[in-house]
Formats: sequence, structure tokens, C-alpha cells
Amino acid sequence: MSEPAVINAPESYAQSEAAVGDYFALLKPRVMSLVIFTAFTGLVIAPGSLHPAIAFAAILFVAIGAGASGALNMWYEADIDAKMARTSRRPIPGGRLDRGAALGFGLTLGIASVIAMGLFVNYLAAGLLAFTIFFYGVVYTMWLKRRTAQNIVIGGVAGALPPVIGWAAVTGGISIEPLVLFALIFFWTPPHFWALSLFCAGDYEKAGIPMLPVTAGEKATRKQIFLYALIVGPAGALPWILGFAGPVYGALSILMGAAFVFGASRVQRDPRTETAKRFFGFSILYLFSLFAALALEALIGRIL
Repeated sequence: MSEPAVINAPESYAQSEAAVGDYFALLKPRVMSLVIFTAFTGLVIAPGSLHPAIAFAAILFVAIGAGASGALNMWYEADIDAKMARTSRRPIPGGRLDRGAALGFGLTLGIASVIAMGLFVNYLAAGLLAFTIFFYGVVYTMWLKRRTAQNIVIGGVAGALPPVIGWAAVTGGISIEPLVLFALIFFWTPPHFWALSLFCAGDYEKAGIPMLPVTAGEKATRKQIFLYALIVGPAGALPWILGFAGPVYGALSILMGAAFVFGASRVQRDPRTETAKRFFGFSILYLFSLFAALALEALIGRIL
């Protein structure tokens, strides 16, 4: 496996200019926030309980592991980040951080988060966290992303695992509930990212990344977004249908699921960039709303 070309930023300059904010940017904080939230939901809906300190530690280790994945991703993709307007000002292509420092930072965080999860929580949660970091950093970033238009479909496994880790942290096992949440995120990921790729297709083409709009065209991508939305809509209602979510979640999941499908249908019919951007934004709200409702119902149920 060949390593990407090194960015032509002098090492001494990059090291001298690196600041705390640049290391924080390596963690991909926006992605990390979603990982933290979905892991927290998996933790609070799980039967049983953890000491608050251990629960906090479990979420913290998930966050650190997610940050490690982001840092390793930015280390490996520094060459293509430099070619894309959306990513060209990231710390490495921006010349503020050396690639070697990013690699060391990512590896240190990844190893530390897995060991700490095993020591302070349990080995299953640690194993799932290790697999998530490996899948995102190696399978998705190094293998899939530059080779296949299905990169985001298969790579979605990594992003879908946090609620399973949260559940395992409490129970030490896996059951149908976290797997349903895994499936929801897994099927949500392609339409979410393909909507992004529709208005960033030029960047992906310039960087040589085989995202679906580049390899199959925008029309085919819009159709795939709609087809996946037809799966996401019903999948969102499964926690209520299967009985581990209440009526408030059930009503919200039906309304938001219908809106998700309708938004995807508009993307299929309307080729304007603004339509894809609106759907991309709504897709974030969709997932956040469902997981927030699920977590709130569980927390309120514990109090009452």
C-alpha cells in the first residue's frame, strides 16, 4: 500500500506554527460530536446502570477514539485535502502541522483510548472501539475511499458503531436494540454524504476520489439518495415498533421519516445545488432529533 505524497510544507515551519487549535481540528470535532451523541444514546437506553464516573469515562474514551480516527484520516489524506477547497485549510495542507506529528497524535490517542476503555469499562466495549478506529482509519480511509464509489456505504460501518459501544459499556454484551440503531445510522450515512458530494463533486473529481456523482453521475446519485431514504424512513420507526421507544419517539420518527423521504424525493427531482444542501442539513437534524428523543425518553423513564 503506497503512502500519499507528502505536502510541501517545511517541517520546521509546520511545527512552529502548530497550535492547540490545530491539534483539536485534527479530531474532526463536528464528526466527533455526532459520535459522542449516538454513543451516549446507546449507553442511556441500555438496561442496567453504570457508576456516573464510569459512564462519563466510557463516553470520553469513545470521543478520544473518534478523534484518533479523524487524526489518522487527516494524516493519510493530506495530499487530497490540499486539492479540495473544502479541506485545503486543514492543519496539514494549510502548512501549520507536520504529517508525522499528526500520525503520532492519532496513534497515541487511538491506543490510549482502547486500553483505557478495557481497563476502566470492559473488554467488549474496548474491542468494539478498536475495531471502529481500525475500520475508519484503515478499511475506509486507506482502502475504500480512493478505490470505489461504495466507499461511504461500506465505510458507514465505523460511524454506525458508537451506539453499540455505548450499549456494550453498560451491559457487556450486544442485543437487538443497539443493532437497530446501528442499522439506522448505516442506512442514513449514504444519502447524507451523497447529498454533500452533489455540491462538492468538483472537489472530489479534482482530488481523484471516486464518489458516486463522479463515477455514476448526478442523476444516478440523486436516485440512490431517494432509494436509501425509502429504507431510512421505516428504519427510524423500528425502536418504537420493537417496543424500546415510547409514543413520543414513535410520532416523531414517523413525521421525520416522512420528511426525510420527501426531502430525498425533491433531491431526485430537483437538480439545483440548493436542494441538495437543504437535504444535507435536514439529514443531520433528522438523526439528531431521533437520537435525542430516544435518549430523553430513557432518561425521563429512569427518573419517573
